[in-house]
Amino acid sequence: MEQRILGGTGREVSVVGLGTWQLGADWGDVSEDDALGVLEAAAESGVTFFDTADVYGDGRSEQLIGRFVTEHPELPLTVATKMGRREAQDPANFTLPKFREWTDRSRRNLGVDRLDLVQLHCPPTPVFSTDAVYDALDTLVEEGVIENYGVSVETVDEALAAIARPGTATVQIILNAFRLKPLDRVLPAARAAGVGIIARVPLASGLLSGRYSEQTTFAADDHRNYNRHGEAFDVGETFSGVDFEEGVQAAREFAELVPEGATPAQAAIAWIIAQDGVTTVIPGARSPEQARANAAAAAVRLPDGFDAAVHRIYDSHFRASIHPRW
Repeated sequence: MEQRILGGTGREVSVVGLGTWQLGADWGDVSEDDALGVLEAAAESGVTFFDTADVYGDGRSEQLIGRFVTEHPELPLTVATKMGRREAQDPANFTLPKFREWTDRSRRNLGVDRLDLVQLHCPPTPVFSTDAVYDALDTLVEEGVIENYGVSVETVDEALAAIARPGTATVQIILNAFRLKPLDRVLPAARAAGVGIIARVPLASGLLSGRYSEQTTFAADDHRNYNRHGEAFDVGETFSGVDFEEGVQAAREFAELVPEGATPAQAAIAWIIAQDGVTTVIPGARSPEQARANAAAAAVRLPDGFDAAVHRIYDSHFRASIHPRW
């Protein structure tokens, strides 16, 4: 699989990574054996970048990845985790002592002395403009606790604030065929600053897979049910913030664009990879088969006119509601 340099980390990572929210919680139950099977299938398919967070299953996702990495020391894996969502979202909590506490826990979960990449996990907006926050992160790098740091954001403005900071190695942002705003300013700014872009929610929580209808339902413990209107966290994390029924309709139009031999999900991932400035895309997977199919998207070649058609669908269905908000 193609490898790209992940911004300021200097590390080579696969253009298709693996998001592991599903292995922790909030997507229905995934057994330990199934979770390890997903990690194995992804690695066998050329994936070298795993993204996790301390809050996924309250550490379960980190622990499973730590076990897998320990059992496969020969693999050239980069593991990114995130911190800051296990406590009240008060900017006053984002301090060096708290960062030490959070990263120490992640190091224990992952079984490492130094974390490859730590990202602030969609903290309150003022955190992105606080000098002391970046000073604290720089201190952790100097102490050897973390190798690099980045941010995960909800909005374009948060991304731009972080990119302006010289120590920011990466920005993780929602980018998919139903969320195009990062193309306007974030990707160009990241390219200019040498900041890696990690594209998350690439399938709009599954909408772009083309498998849902207006009648599709989700389990009670699945965020696509309980966070449909932003009850638990930013609604943009669920279906990219688009109305579900409108998203189903747009997904049908997207599926008509897909070249022969590819699935809608693979085409959606391939489209993101093709955007100038994207380093890696992190679809999640609940089964080994899904992990392999996602990785295979790296080989999909999209036809001429595909990008223009994606923009037409976005302009028709989502620009008015999505572009001003995130």
